[in-house]
Amino acid sequence: MYHAIPGRQHRLRRIYSGFVGAGDLVFDIGAHAGNHVRCFASLGCRVVALEPQPDFAKLLRTLFASGSDVVILEVAAGAAKGRASLAISERTPTVTSIAPDWQEARAKESGFARVRWNRKVQIETTTLDDLIARFGVPAFVKIDVEGSEPAVLAGLSRPVRALSFEYLPKALERVEACIARLTTLGPYVFNWSAGETYQFGDEGWLKSRELLARLRTPDARRRSGDVYARLPPGA
Repeated sequence: MYHAIPGRQHRLRRIYSGFVGAGDLVFDIGAHAGNHVRCFASLGCRVVALEPQPDFAKLLRTLFASGSDVVILEVAAGAAKGRASLAISERTPTVTSIAPDWQEARAKESGFARVRWNRKVQIETTTLDDLIARFGVPAFVKIDVEGSEPAVLAGLSRPVRALSFEYLPKALERVEACIARLTTLGPYVFNWSAGETYQFGDEGWLKSRELLARLRTPDARRRSGDVYARLPPGA
């Protein structure tokens, strides 16, 4: 079902082709069922995909077994190398997380009323810096990690050309933390997309305060989406 949504791959290719092309290195942090890996691979990118859920990591290894330019790592990204407890929701695996405070906050929301984190496994964690040391500097980093976005960026000590991370309307403090981290690394500009439209919400790129103001508008707060960050040309 994750790969059969009409038009999704077209929408993904449309937005990602503005960031990457053939031969570029991409990190997919939180690859889940591999929709984004599939898109990056179709654009000719070399992909390093991280997925800590054992069942989904196995699925990814099956789907991309013949792809020499796709590497699947069964680990999570965070602020430091080590181990963490992964809380899995077997009924709704898209909200599996290693961020207990994020889980606690979401459990109080009506939109998460049916979510139960009913299983825990111990997993390994790595950092973006370690991935860069091993594979090289990526042209793009896609981050979808259910509340651990600030921790993932805390493990990055150098700017990358472009990246994206998920936002929730009721968890904008995590967007603020991510932006604060990125602005220490470089002069990033920002944009956003709502839901799975994969279409920019603004025609031009925004400064950090402009983005935060936009995400607080009623239109943006209707659903979750993604924030995009990039360095200006020549930065």
